[in-house]
Amino acid sequence: MTDNEIRMRKQRIDGKETRQRLLDAASMVFAEKGFRETTNADICEQAKVNTASVNYHFGSKEELYVEAWKHSFDKSLKDHPPDGGVAPDAPAEEKLRGRILSFMQRVADPKTYELEIIHKEMACPTGLLQGVIHSSLDTLHEGFKSVVAELLGKDAAEQQILFCYMNVVDMCFGFVHQIHQNKMMKDSQVDRKIFPECDVEAFAEHVLRFCMAGIGSIRKENERKSASSKKHSKKNMNKTRNKS
Repeated sequence: MTDNEIRMRKQRIDGKETRQRLLDAASMVFAEKGFRETTNADICEQAKVNTASVNYHFGSKEELYVEAWKHSFDKSLKDHPPDGGVAPDAPAEEKLRGRILSFMQRVADPKTYELEIIHKEMACPTGLLQGVIHSSLDTLHEGFKSVVAELLGKDAAEQQILFCYMNVVDMCFGFVHQIHQNKMMKDSQVDRKIFPECDVEAFAEHVLRFCMAGIGSIRKENERKSASSKKHSKKNMNKTRNKS
């Protein structure tokens, strides 16, 4: 390898390292200050790189904002896999437990920035994250909803599946709200928590039991109605045959 080739290879490696440091720093700063209050200088200072690095590697603060959210999202999924490490052929209840626990562990992880970035985006919308958030979350939603559909059984209507899925997610987001409100109180230096601290696994188990009770009740009612409908249809068929 020539000296020139060695120099070019080192430049590529340095460039990748700088880009990575910018993504790490931007995720943290955007989560803390939001898009509008963050400057390129803030990010570069946190990343310990030249102030021109943002435009060089990403073209603009807007593009870095989108990439930083995606970077944080991908990292949190790597640290906390959506399925919770539960095998695809495991019982549906175990799969639901894994997904609920994984989501709550992501929220409770102080190194998870994508949700805090979303909170800042909701408070002061830019519209820049709408596309990347939707495309990133679609697969998660479908995986979660398929587990709920499996638990409800073959007699469940699509609307029931959607409503039950929304109920499970809403309970999970209640935990997000708790974490967010307590953090706001801490940041404002008020020595009080709106919600008491709770064990993540214990709360996840509570959500699972609560949801399983509701889903189980709906499944039983659907099966009862299905059996009654089949019995009624069979009775009508017998009447028709007897008339013939």
